[in-house]
Amino acid sequence: MLILECPYCGVKAEETELSPGGEAHLKRFGPGSSDADFEAYMFARKNPKGVHFERWRHAYGCGKWFLAARCTATLEVFGTYPAQSSEPPADIVAKIKAKRPEWKGFS
Repeated sequence: MLILECPYCGVKAEETELSPGGEAHLKRFGPGSSDADFEAYMFARKNPKGVHFERWRHAYGCGKWFLAARCTATLEVFGTYPAQSSEPPADIVAKIKAKRPEWKGFS
């Protein structure tokens, strides 16, 4: 079972208390963008085997959205951080690099 810690209220919650929100750190395209950019934003998502950044909502707790870095192959959680972050915190990136030297970096 996947257990994530909410960075806002500090509760360690099982995935049954959370709602997944898909891939994190997407560049949003709206009115005025090209059809290809908008289509990619709406429908194209990464589904890697390995390190992945995701959005989660503490649905049965404080109700806030947050981001998580985890390995999709092992369910290892590297950390969680506030949803307003534009990129993962340095300590989480360091944890990922220490355990997954093959990781190419945040993108």
